[in-house]
Amino acid sequence: MSTTTPRPFKVLGIQQVAIGGTDKQRMKTLWVDMLGLEQTGTFQSERENVDEDILAMGQGPYKVEVDIMQPMDIEKKPAVHTTPLNHIGLWIDNLPVAVEWLTAQGVRFAPGGIRKGAAGYDITFLHPKSNEQFPIAGEGVLIELVQAPPEVIAALG
Repeated sequence: MSTTTPRPFKVLGIQQVAIGGTDKQRMKTLWVDMLGLEQTGTFQSERENVDEDILAMGQGPYKVEVDIMQPMDIEKKPAVHTTPLNHIGLWIDNLPVAVEWLTAQGVRFAPGGIRKGAAGYDITFLHPKSNEQFPIAGEGVLIELVQAPPEVIAALG
């Protein structure tokens, strides 16, 4: 697809990979005990039906999150465990401008708009499925766009 205006933002790199399952402790055994990632936080949200541990590899602006997630209630939606690779997060240098431009190009966003994410950054999600109004989407993959902080923009921009 050819666009009529230049892209006014940059994807700087991978911010996170989110992995869902039914037993966060089993995932933690692999990612923390076996692979040596450091746990840097936790996040729980009934609205998003998620109980999440935030792990990290790398340091400073080069740090990449690995979020291991289980549902708070296995019977409710969203079902964060039904797609084991739940979503991928991308650092964006100017999130509001990116959302405005992508929307104008026909990219479909998931409900919720720009909001604070689990790690404290502003985030939004590209919808995994397109529709008639918005013909461009993640083709089955949920993609999180994450506002990069100044140090990440300086390192990766």
